[in-house]
Amino acid sequence: MFPALETELKQETCPDPYEDFMYHHLQYYGYFKGPTCLSSAAHRQIEAVSRDPLMLSSPLKSRQLLHDEFGEVNPCLREPRDLFAFFPSSGPLQAPRWPIECEVIKENLHHIEWVPPQPEYFYQPTGNEKLPEIVGEEKGTVVYQLDSVPTEGSYFTSSRVGGKRGIIREPAVMLQGPEDNTLLFESRFESGNLQKAVRVDTYEYELTLRTDLYTNKHTQWFYFRVQNTRKDTTYRFTIVNLLKPKSLYTVGMKPLMYSELDANTHNIGWRREGNEIRYYKNNTDDGQQPFYCLTWTIQFLHDQDTCFFAHFYPYTYTDLQCYLLSVANNPVQSQFCKLRTLCRSLAGNTVYLLTITNPSRTPREAAAKKAVVLSARVHPGESNGSWIMKGFLDFILSNSPDAQLLRDIFVFKVVPMLNPDGVIVGNYRCSLAGRDLNRHYKTILKESFPCIWYTRNMVKRLLEEREVLLYCDFHGHSRKNNIFLYGCKNNDRKYWLHERVFPLMLSKNAPDKFSFQSCNFKVQKCKEGTGRVVMWRMGILNSYTMESTFGGSTLGNKRDTHFTIEDLKSLGYHVCDTLLDFCDPDRTKFMQCLAELKELLKQEIHKKFNELGQDMDLEGNWSDISLSDIESSTSGSDSSLSDGLPVHLLSMADEVNQKKKMYKKKKKKPLRTRKQRNEQYQKNNLMRELKLIEDAPERAGFASTLQKQPTFFRNSENASSSMMQNEKPRLNESQLRGRDKGTSLDPSKMTSLILTKNREGMQRPRFTVSCCPKRSTNSSQEPAPDMKPLWSRNRYPATKRGRATMTVYPSLHIYTYP
Repeated sequence: MFPALETELKQETCPDPYEDFMYHHLQYYGYFKGPTCLSSAAHRQIEAVSRDPLMLSSPLKSRQLLHDEFGEVNPCLREPRDLFAFFPSSGPLQAPRWPIECEVIKENLHHIEWVPPQPEYFYQPTGNEKLPEIVGEEKGTVVYQLDSVPTEGSYFTSSRVGGKRGIIREPAVMLQGPEDNTLLFESRFESGNLQKAVRVDTYEYELTLRTDLYTNKHTQWFYFRVQNTRKDTTYRFTIVNLLKPKSLYTVGMKPLMYSELDANTHNIGWRREGNEIRYYKNNTDDGQQPFYCLTWTIQFLHDQDTCFFAHFYPYTYTDLQCYLLSVANNPVQSQFCKLRTLCRSLAGNTVYLLTITNPSRTPREAAAKKAVVLSARVHPGESNGSWIMKGFLDFILSNSPDAQLLRDIFVFKVVPMLNPDGVIVGNYRCSLAGRDLNRHYKTILKESFPCIWYTRNMVKRLLEEREVLLYCDFHGHSRKNNIFLYGCKNNDRKYWLHERVFPLMLSKNAPDKFSFQSCNFKVQKCKEGTGRVVMWRMGILNSYTMESTFGGSTLGNKRDTHFTIEDLKSLGYHVCDTLLDFCDPDRTKFMQCLAELKELLKQEIHKKFNELGQDMDLEGNWSDISLSDIESSTSGSDSSLSDGLPVHLLSMADEVNQKKKMYKKKKKKPLRTRKQRNEQYQKNNLMRELKLIEDAPERAGFASTLQKQPTFFRNSENASSSMMQNEKPRLNESQLRGRDKGTSLDPSKMTSLILTKNREGMQRPRFTVSCCPKRSTNSSQEPAPDMKPLWSRNRYPATKRGRATMTVYPSLHIYTYP
């Protein structure tokens, strides 16, 4: 950033053009009253401004003035956005912005990275684990509770640095003295998640997790602090409101614990701890969705220690900013890694975009580079994605010959944290819109889902410039061990099975971590809004979701051990290594993997038919079998259906629907259509006039005409000239020729008559009259092709002269109702 104005005053120099412009800008709004070029008097002017309470309280606040967390003006100019480096060589980082409902403690937490010297094995159940009965706060004592937490029914409105204004209250109980052994809980820090703690016994606590903000679900991620510990005492913690029926805790996964005393004295970081671990269904039934419990016991090693518990190794927004700051301040890395703002999140936090590539010598060389797009943390509680991303960045920004080669042949577009708001507030899956962003990549709601909208738009523009070889989004998985990929099967026979080559190569480069057998390439309808599928449909053949477990490995030398931070970071290196193999000009490895994939597919088809009890000659057309019939669905993934509109738009839609219901009139009995009313009316009149027609012997020919099925007649001179005689309408004799005269009318049959007019002035069209609803959909009711439906206002000249002839032939009318 620019130095403080006091430093500029000492130098007694005129500012650069940008500062000169800003002084004019501030002078216009009344914040600055001195000359544009700072002299010795400028310092006094700025001091006068800072002392003037009216000026500081003015509602017109320049966005170019820095404000501290208390809202007071710090007379220092911001850098113009997107023109200079994001991070200064000295000065504070951009502080995270929180929803205004959230209380935040004024403490900066930092955890050291540490690799355990010995493998951390899965917990082996003994069969004697206790299943504690849930007591609740009715029989226990609430020792920690957050009240100011937005839940379902509310929605995000605004944010500020530091969250909620005012004095931060103490949600925990106050210790009564040094002998009080009550644990002190806290989670009002970045990525923290704990809603309530109830003490149900001396050393036993029931914990309730906070749901994702503005929702009533997604409780999986936890991260909280405890203080006032006692060593060599067995404590029991039970989380009572988890939502997933299946979990890796059932197959040996342990929670993570961090001791500040161990970190400060022995340089020991996060480690897997816990005994008597059980994951089971909550026995309390409130009539809503069922809850599940996780219980474990722990013995602290120190008295009066400060410890943290977490679902997985935390990686916060501040951790990312510190890392990017080191990259921006590195004179070598900053030459080929350009840091830009992709967009701002709902809360106003920066979503960073890194462009990594070596400078090209010629424009042609630059245009020939292919692109690779990587992203992470669209689900904020899946911090393992950030550790894989960190491993990738560590390698690709290094001076390794392989890293330099990758930067020479690729342009890497990296979004290291897609959902910073969710990461900051400690959500597991959603953004502050209360929705899963990985179901909204097709969205058009830029204001509600800016991170996703701008990411897709960035990829779209990138595809217009160059080929995108690979897209990969880093995720975490809570029900499967190992690391694997979800891809999209290609329907083009030219590239058959090519989307599986990269995962197979990765499994060969990391055989003790990556499981190709767990990969899936089926595209389900419920996954159409995911980044993987949307990018694939945009034209990226190799489009993947990388799922890394919260647990550990079941493969090779790492079998039955938890993953460490170093294991996840190493996978980022293996991604780079596999990229080189995948793009090797020598296609030997590629073709070997393709042949192996075909053999694996044949074996899978053979196995499938054996299960069905059928035989098939796989030497024939086995490759024509649909892969969708063989693969299982990806329903085992951590998926959630899209919840539709964002919460704030959903509430607006509910208000509109309620208003509609208020003004909505009660529905009456539905009326018949006009066609149905016409047909019924004609039928009734025809039945009434039938007797008159049958009683008149001279009308016998007319009755026999009505007996026949509907028929259209062509216009002819004979027919048109004989329709009117002595101004009385009657039927042409040629129309009666060949008809039976002795039969009576059957009203259930369709009757068709032709009405024509004398050609004096204008030739009239002929229309049919339908009398039977049974034939209401018959195409014979349509006019003949050579007839144009044009009525004259003078439809019945006989009635104009007072004649009642039309009452004798009611079937000649086209009856309609308004």
